[in-house]
Amino acid sequence: MAARSRGAWWAVAALVLATLTGGFDITVLNVALPTIGSQLGAGTTALQWMVNAYVLVFACLILPMGAAGDRWGRRRVLLGGLALFTAGSVLAAWAGGAALVIAARAVMGAGMAMVLPMTLATLAVLFPSPQERSRAVAAVIAATGLGVPLGPLVGGWLLERHWWGSVFLINVPIAIAALAAIAVLVPESADPAPPRADFTGAALAVAGLAGFTYAVTQAPLRGWGSPAVLSTLLVGLSLLTVLVAWERRTDHPLIEGALFRNRSFAGGSGAAAIAGVALFALLFVIPMYLQLVRGHAPMGTGLRLLPVVLGLVVGAAAGDGLARWRGHRAPVVLGLLLVSVALAVGAGTGVGTGYGLVAAWLTAAGVGIGMALAPATDAVLDALPPHRSGTGTALAMTIRYVGGSLGVAVLGAVLSEGFTDRLDLTGVPAQLTGTAEGSLGGALAVAQRTSNPQLTADAVTAFMHGMSLVLIVCCVVCLVGAAAVAAALPAKQRLRATSERVSP
Repeated sequence: MAARSRGAWWAVAALVLATLTGGFDITVLNVALPTIGSQLGAGTTALQWMVNAYVLVFACLILPMGAAGDRWGRRRVLLGGLALFTAGSVLAAWAGGAALVIAARAVMGAGMAMVLPMTLATLAVLFPSPQERSRAVAAVIAATGLGVPLGPLVGGWLLERHWWGSVFLINVPIAIAALAAIAVLVPESADPAPPRADFTGAALAVAGLAGFTYAVTQAPLRGWGSPAVLSTLLVGLSLLTVLVAWERRTDHPLIEGALFRNRSFAGGSGAAAIAGVALFALLFVIPMYLQLVRGHAPMGTGLRLLPVVLGLVVGAAAGDGLARWRGHRAPVVLGLLLVSVALAVGAGTGVGTGYGLVAAWLTAAGVGIGMALAPATDAVLDALPPHRSGTGTALAMTIRYVGGSLGVAVLGAVLSEGFTDRLDLTGVPAQLTGTAEGSLGGALAVAQRTSNPQLTADAVTAFMHGMSLVLIVCCVVCLVGAAAVAAALPAKQRLRATSERVSP
């Protein structure tokens, strides 16, 4: 038994490598976009699609890939995803034009849609014991957070010394190491009696999520009233509605409706989505604050984001310990309440606020997110039968991702509204007002171009107002989420017996 446990933990180390690859890629591209734009002559639209191509393909494929892992083998799908992600990274690094970078990013999104659900699904099979599984989940959650500040840190260092393609090549050695480790250390697992494939459900899920994701990613750029946004949102939601109706009728559904009646699955998925919104909110506004308001370089910004990661690691460990003692509900609710308090303090951040206070509330927010996210994820895994762990995990991740994307779009609208509402454009040439209103970076560029120091001061003040609004809104969301989770999650989950699980 001890040898088997050691083998499972070596497998966790391999899965952590795969997860680190995905977490790292979240932020590394943002650092390189200005350089890529200037080197390839790519416009704003092309740069946006370098981000959105990854997001769109990832969101569309995650559900079908979860089902594929259950059917054909989770390790097989995981290895295929890492190979695809590696190939996309190499293609992006050596691309000679923006179109090829966009295509490569789409390939990388497809690869990561295969990797991320399989990491958690494999944990559900590796660890029959809920106590051990909760520790493994905490380790994987911490690895995801570790990749966030490494992006700007390593990306900034590479851009100072090498060409822009190096920010994609850095993925390659990590992914290759993960490939080798998973091939050797992770056992294969699959549904021993998979149901008939639900191709209709998969097609509806892909098309519906494509329309929804496209609308949400384009809304901050085009506006919610844009015909393109409204039409794709309507089509996406309509297809997802048809998907729900189809899944209720078919004998072999891609999505098992019974999962939503399970309090652990529903409550855990919702809590993970709320914690994800909080994390996305921090990664959305704090880098802009550190770089554009405080004037730090990308590497300096990455260093100053480390408190979030430190808090995430500590919070995941604390949440794991509390969950084993009191069940999943207690750490999730406490974590969301701690995030609310931290964001309320953060909303008072001003232009002259010292970094010590900022680091303190960022650390507290990270602890709260980790404390909520790790047990919420484990609650989801605890509700899943091992033979459907891939599909169930992919469904929970889709809920979390869709909720996070929608949250970021709404928070982006809040930031934009708060910024433009307080921005004084008196004396700014009419042909430049659109650029100045678009973002803090645009306003600072206009101020420099027109030698207008007053616009610089006004723009920074307006941004801080918008940032405060974002943190307040997110604080309220976490408070409401804590109350909802307290009602939804069972107080003390019944631990699934070892005999109910399938050993790898």
